[in-house]
Amino acid sequence: MDLEAALPYPELARALEAVLLERRAGRTQAPERLVMALPEGGTLLLMPASDPEIAVTKLVTVHPRQRPSVRAELVVMDARTGERLAQLDGSVVTARRTAALSLLAAQKLSPRPPEPEDVLLVVGAGVQGRSHLEAFRAGLGLRRVRVASRSEASARSLLEHARGLGMEAALAPDVARAALEAAFIVTATTSHTPVLGEGVREDAFIAAVGAYRPDMAEVAPGLVRRCRVFVDTLEGARAEAGDLIQAGVGWEAVTPLEEALEGGRPQGPVLFKSVGHALWDLAAARLAVRGRA
Repeated sequence: MDLEAALPYPELARALEAVLLERRAGRTQAPERLVMALPEGGTLLLMPASDPEIAVTKLVTVHPRQRPSVRAELVVMDARTGERLAQLDGSVVTARRTAALSLLAAQKLSPRPPEPEDVLLVVGAGVQGRSHLEAFRAGLGLRRVRVASRSEASARSLLEHARGLGMEAALAPDVARAALEAAFIVTATTSHTPVLGEGVREDAFIAAVGAYRPDMAEVAPGLVRRCRVFVDTLEGARAEAGDLIQAGVGWEAVTPLEEALEGGRPQGPVLFKSVGHALWDLAAARLAVRGRA
């Protein structure tokens, strides 16, 4: 199976929306993921989920000092019989479903509809930076991107990829300056200190996807407190979203994405924080195995 071809971003965003609505209606289930510390700053995660037809389990290891830093497998089963239907590359699934979820959030929550000439700023040129660039190009039609990374080689590689997608692409040596020009911003790093400061446009949409532990934070606390904040799941964010925890947000003001799908566009700036959830893997598995968008 060509897994990337089986998970096109616009269709995957629709599959994720369907799962979010089913979660709200109580037709899917996913317990809190098991997280265990490993040597050398690593993390082991076990993430099961199911609907009445399909069950999945993803096994993930994260070692920030390694390349690749994330390795994962996703086992897909018939929920009624236990028959193994597929074993998918969990790293590909994670990259694409995370970016597709940010795409869905941008489609629903950006303070105004996207325009092709809007600037996308991507901070972090790794796997998630690349997948988000692809998703926002495919799903929002954006034509202009600026890339910032600690690794100039990685940044230039991502720029070449963006140009291959028909985008006008350039380095962003000054993130603060680039952020003032960008209507869409993605932070995709494992930084323990903010890589995005307080200066953004009032109509900016920010997807913060890199920090996955309470001791990590990509977004300056002042900016977090200034934004309308949405999360993939409230329980995951309360436990793991260092950007929000360190900013001391009032959780009563934080809205899960599933509760915002049918509302209007909020005033900005908007911050969407994602830490991951097994249901997003379930959505990807349904689309890959049975074409259910």
